[in-house]
Amino acid sequence: MSPRDRLAVALLLVSTFVVILNETIMGVALPRLMDDLAITAGTAQWLTTGFLLTMAVVIPVTGFFLQRTTTRGAFLTAMGLFSLGTLVCALSPGFEMLLVGRVVQATGTAVMLPLLMTTVMTVTPPASRGRTMGNISIVISVAPAVGPTLSGLILSVLDWRWMFGLVLPVALAALALGALRLPDVTQPRHARVDVVSVVLSAVAFGGLVLGMSRVGEVVAGGLQPATAAALVAGAAGLTLFVARQLRLQRTDDALLDLRVFRSRTFAVSVGLMAIMMMALFGVIIMLPIYAQDVLGLDTLRTGLMLLPGGLLMGLLAPLVGRAYDRVGARPLLLPGTVLVSTATWGMALLLGEQTQPWLLVAAHLTMSAGLALVFTPLFTSALGAVSADRYSHGSAIIGTVQQVAGAAGTAVFVTVLSAVAADRAADGASALVATAEGVHAAFLVGAVLTLPAIAGALAVRSAPAGAAVAGHH
Repeated sequence: MSPRDRLAVALLLVSTFVVILNETIMGVALPRLMDDLAITAGTAQWLTTGFLLTMAVVIPVTGFFLQRTTTRGAFLTAMGLFSLGTLVCALSPGFEMLLVGRVVQATGTAVMLPLLMTTVMTVTPPASRGRTMGNISIVISVAPAVGPTLSGLILSVLDWRWMFGLVLPVALAALALGALRLPDVTQPRHARVDVVSVVLSAVAFGGLVLGMSRVGEVVAGGLQPATAAALVAGAAGLTLFVARQLRLQRTDDALLDLRVFRSRTFAVSVGLMAIMMMALFGVIIMLPIYAQDVLGLDTLRTGLMLLPGGLLMGLLAPLVGRAYDRVGARPLLLPGTVLVSTATWGMALLLGEQTQPWLLVAAHLTMSAGLALVFTPLFTSALGAVSADRYSHGSAIIGTVQQVAGAAGTAVFVTVLSAVAADRAADGASALVATAEGVHAAFLVGAVLTLPAIAGALAVRSAPAGAAVAGHH
């Protein structure tokens, strides 16, 4: 890789880390925001839901957007929007303006990840892709894990607006550096935008993420009409969206080119990624609830408990990337999926009302080690199996699947927790016992979900990257 390309990748990595950090920074802060802004839990949740929803709507369009725009143009758009959103959040006097800021932030965030992946696949020779993708895995896995810890630290000494105030100078510095130094490493080409596809994509992915994020709010009283409507609209939108893409890709006019799924390696890798993202997001949301509501720990200690796992993923990712370049995907995926499944089963079977916090840290560390072994091979195998002219589409599909699977994981875990806790409370159990049993049931469902991933790991083609020729697997 030339020094020019290395600079481009480094700048994109740092910027993507900053923007992804914001995806999970709100979780720990919601109780404080509810007090400060006098809003209910359901309203406060929109600060996270709105962010994920915007990501789900914008990411599918990025495949098309990245083809039409230069690397620099796409970066300045993404970081400019993110910086503006962060400024709005930092200055917001109340909930409405804060929500607007979060949506603007998410629009920028949605462009960054596909931009980073497309750029890396374009400039990195196949023989060293694993190493570079290992660095991307650090960004994708560590940033969400560090978010809750960082917000816990900030909130223990400062006002919630500082969560954005401290990020803003870093975002502006990256924006300025990009404007001055970022080279154009991809060639834009004319691509026609299909407006119907954009609308269907927004209905499909927006409806699914909205529906799934609202499912968890419904306790045993059944599905609310608005939530059901969002899920039905999402499913119908997705069916129509896929049908339209299949028609448009014959003339190379698809918003998301689904021909990438003709590669078995791509299809299996994306399926595995969905399962792993569901497990990751489900656990990220469940552990703080368990630590605070069952074990009675405060937000700072809860955040610090999740930190070792995030750091372990960060330390392992470059090593896993180098190993991938030598041995390929399967020797890493098999132990990785087994570790994730073992950790989730451990949480399901060992966590109760009297569990020692160190057990929680140990289970989270085991899961983090497994995810570190899984993410880099999956990203690299998936995109390595796609021809170069479809990298932007492959990246956009991976980003979309991450968002939808993250929302689905959160929905599954929270729904099971709510339903079981409500059921136990109705039987006369105390709030603590009801929550503990709800958490136990959620982890049990999550553990069952991880089992197909072990079989899937055996199905990923395992050529070391050095032997791969992009587009011919």
